[in-house]
Formats: sequence, structure tokens, C-alpha cells
Amino acid sequence: MSTRRIRGAAVTAALATAVTACSAPGGGGSGDDRSAGTVVLGVASEPDTLSPLLGYGKDGNSKIFDGLLARDADLKLKPALAAELPKITDGGRTYTYTLRDGVEFSDGEPLTAADVVYTYRTVLDAKTNNTFKSELDAVDTVRARGDDRVVFTLKYPYAPFAARTVLPIVPEHIAGEQDPNTGSFNTEPVGTGPYVLSNWSKGEKLTFKANPRYWGGRPKVKTFTMAVIGDDNVRATRLRSGDLDGAVLPPNLAATFKGDDARRTYEARSYDFRAVTLPTANEVTGDRAIRQALDAAVDREAMVDKILDGAGRPAYGPLPVDDPAFTADIERAQDLGRARKILDEAGWKPGKDGIRAKGGQRAAFGLLYASGDKVRQDHALAYASDAKKASIDVTVESATWEVIEPRMKDTAVLAGFGSTGDPDFGLYTLLHSSLAGDGFNNMARYDNPAVDRALDDGRRGQDPQTRRAAYDKLQRALVQDPGYTFLTHIDHLYVLADRWEGLTTQLEPHEHGFASGPWWNIEDWQPKR
Repeated sequence: MSTRRIRGAAVTAALATAVTACSAPGGGGSGDDRSAGTVVLGVASEPDTLSPLLGYGKDGNSKIFDGLLARDADLKLKPALAAELPKITDGGRTYTYTLRDGVEFSDGEPLTAADVVYTYRTVLDAKTNNTFKSELDAVDTVRARGDDRVVFTLKYPYAPFAARTVLPIVPEHIAGEQDPNTGSFNTEPVGTGPYVLSNWSKGEKLTFKANPRYWGGRPKVKTFTMAVIGDDNVRATRLRSGDLDGAVLPPNLAATFKGDDARRTYEARSYDFRAVTLPTANEVTGDRAIRQALDAAVDREAMVDKILDGAGRPAYGPLPVDDPAFTADIERAQDLGRARKILDEAGWKPGKDGIRAKGGQRAAFGLLYASGDKVRQDHALAYASDAKKASIDVTVESATWEVIEPRMKDTAVLAGFGSTGDPDFGLYTLLHSSLAGDGFNNMARYDNPAVDRALDDGRRGQDPQTRRAAYDKLQRALVQDPGYTFLTHIDHLYVLADRWEGLTTQLEPHEHGFASGPWWNIEDWQPKR
């Protein structure tokens, strides 16, 4: 074993055994501790893994790792591990990155081009169990040119490729010695980022300490803890009690902190939408007329007003109404008359119990939502109420994701999706038939050839107008053949103690709270004077 590998293994072992003492179960400490540079944040969930090879941090904002590029507050790409933005040649098929000088992993080993090549090749390896390989479908080869240069060759010009290179880079000398699916690196990561993981109590908290080797300078926030609290109400209670310095909260609970001079509320616009998956394998939701009727029956405006307290927008499809690629004339209000007409014409007739039936099959199905998520619960109940007005019976049920996942093949789920950066990033994994049933990709197992063609055209197109036309076709096809009932796009709300400066929010994806939020740039926070 090389000296580099011995050092890496020793540091990894040390990180695995280090524990940050905290006085509260969720990671809270005394006010004196926090004023010295400790922050405790309440989030709804934790990652399954901290390995980028399996998807952690793939869209940026990992505190443990860096990508070749990163995004600023306005989502503009900027150099990170790369010294500059890539040089693009060969008609958009070749991207060349030059690495920043002097970058070290937290174990002291230098970053080299070999680490970048290892990361991308492992992610793309069929033996690696991740569900985001399709996001890098354009990559043909990745190779090192010396120690400081990496060259990507693409199968076809892919306009948003540079934005895919926010993928965090892992150290080959550690991760390369392990099985990427089962190795200890998944819970004992080593990266180049501003923080190192010092403790992970699964289901309870993750604690991070400032990385003294960070190439960007040592952060003022020396330690921060992510307290994992699935229940929205419990998170709000612990924030109010002072056990937490900040938390992600639904609109109704964030509103309870208005007038609190010691705390500030931050609102982030997002691409995060709530939708009901309508599995094609289900005898009821697999019927296009049912799906069309539900789309017409739902009152999106009421959901925004009553559930989100105005902190969001109606969702007429996967793209928000203010996205440049959104097709404006697909906006539609609740139309119960149309819903009933669609069902009548398709042979779904009202039964004696008031619920429609066809061929002995009642228009009834179950709808699952994640336990403890008040926003999803309220959406599910409102959806069931709207469906009932069209004589469709929806039974709402809460469950953990462990229970939901094996059932989602043929049971509807109140789900959340949405990615920033480019329409391809969120739409392909949501809708392309090649990804039906691939983990949480294409949960509805949607299969529409016209939508597949539009996705492929949008992914491969170089001309902005050509790409826009493809996504226009896609959105119109979804109205005619909805595989999901799109409900709302949600603004994300965060409440934090007013002790630090430099807090901002970005336009956020569905995945938020852990990586996104006002703490997306926690390494740049400065204490208030």
C-alpha cells in the first residue's frame, strides 16, 4: 500500500470516530457555544449516502466536496476545482478543464486529474448503483491530460453539459480501494470542501467541522449540525424553544414566527413541485380519461392560497410559470364540467354510491404521502376532495418512504420533483420511458412516444429555439396525456436566528433543506457585530 493510501485510511478512521459533544438530542448546544461559531439547523430528512458516486451532492452545494464548477447565488456557473470555465471545442463535443493549483483533500493528499477521471468513470460504470447515469448520457470518454487537465469527449453536443460538472469529485486513493456501492466511503467521506463530517448518528443528526485544508479559506462557522426532524411541527417547536438556530418550515408554521425580532424568515423561489403520480399499472389511474378528468377537476389556485398561504404558484406542468421555456397557453382553471364530460364519454358512469364505475371497476384508488409532511398531507386531502367532485374516490394514506417505495409501481403517490439549471435536468428523469421504474425516476412509469421524442430533441439540440420548440411539444402532450396531476410549485421557507450576515437564498430545486436554503453558502457567513 502506498504512503498516500496509508495516510488516507488513517484520516478516514479518525473522522469516523470523532464525535462532537452536544447538549441536546438533536445536536443543540448552549447559546455561548453557538456564538463561538456553532450552528444547529433542523431539516426534514437526511441523505441515504454521502458518496457522490451514488448521487450525493450531484447538483452542487455539498459542504464536504467540490465539483469542477459551482453556482453562485444567481445560479451562474463559476470555477471551483477548475481554475476557469471549460474550453469548449469540436462543435460542442469536447470540454477541457484545467484544475486549480494547490487543492488538497481533507486528508492532505493533492487533487489530481486522475481523481476527476475516476469519479466520472465510476459514476458511469454499469456496476455502480446510482440512478443518475442518464444525466451524463452525453459523455463518451473522460481522460486525464497530465496531472492538472481533464478532457471530456461527448457523443453529441449537449448544451447544458458544463452545468453537469458541479458533480463532486472524490479521492481515488480512498474510494478507489472500495466497492462504490457498499464501501465505508458512503458514510465516512473525504473531500476538498469547506467542511468534514465529524459525526453521523443515522436518523438523528450529522455534524460537520471546518476543514483546515480548504482551498477557499477557513469558514467563520466552525461547526454546524443538521438535526434530522421529519415532523414539521416538532421542527417548529424545537426552533421556538431555542434548541435549533434555524429550520426549513412549511408556510403555515413559518408564519407563526412573524414578529419575532430575534429570527428572520427567508423565502426561496423554486422549481419544486408537488404532483400526484398516476401509475399506468393501476386499473383506474392507468386509464387516460381518469387522468384527464383529474387534471380538470383539481383546483390549483385554491391549493396555493389555502395550503401554501400564497407562497407558491399553480403547477400546470413540471416547469414553473416563470420559466423561460414554460408554454403559457397551457394554464387552465378548475373545470368540473369538463371532468364529468370526459368521464361520461369514456364510459365511466356514476354508481349508486355516487362513485363512477366502468365494466364493474369503481373509479377508486389509494394515494400515499410521506408521514409527517404537513404540506403533502394537505395537498393529498385537497386532491381527494376535488376528485370526489368528479365522482372519483381517492383514499389518502400516510406512510414512510420505506413503505411507499415498493408500492409506488401501482399506487398513486403525492410526490415532489423539480430541478434547476436546464429543462433537461428535471424532465428527462421524470418522463422518459427508458427510466420507468428506475428508482424514483419516472415513478408513474409514463410511456408516451411523443414525449420521448421531445425529450431526446431537447437534450440533443444546440439551437435555443429548437430546444424551446421541443419542450413546448412536451408540455402540450402532457396536457393531453397526463401521467401526473401537477398541483403546485412551492416556495421554500426558512426561519433562522438573526446572528449571522451573508445569508442569501438561491432559486432552488426539489431537493432542499439539507443542501439548499440560506445555508447553501454557510462557509461564507460572517458573525454580526
